[in-house]
Amino acid sequence: MSSVAQKMATSRLARATATQVKPILSLDKAEARTRVLKLYKAWYRQIPYFVLEYHIPVTIPQCRIKLKELFLENRQVTDIRAIDRLVIKGQMELQEAIKKWMTKSHLMRYFKDTIEPRPNDFLSKFYSGHE
Repeated sequence: MSSVAQKMATSRLARATATQVKPILSLDKAEARTRVLKLYKAWYRQIPYFVLEYHIPVTIPQCRIKLKELFLENRQVTDIRAIDRLVIKGQMELQEAIKKWMTKSHLMRYFKDTIEPRPNDFLSKFYSGHE
């Protein structure tokens, strides 16, 4: 067999094995999408309970907006295995919150970037009533 034929056979074999990876949960994109939607709905349903039980200083609509933002952050992920990993992580965090293994500060870290920063200069502090 010539070296060119060997290289072609090797490259075909490499491509075939590279595309066959063992799925984590989902077999195709449609199944992964349904898992993501189920996770989103589960979080959406639990938000009122989290607001009441954890006494977080955020309203239910604000929490739902933040939930949507967090899910849309990962909208560009197309790899099924990566989607499955994110779904598993989301399910674990949901269970931790439901079973109260999370504390109030754990839930509030999701709102870290939406909290307005404290004013630094004198006029901003004066207008906001800090000094």
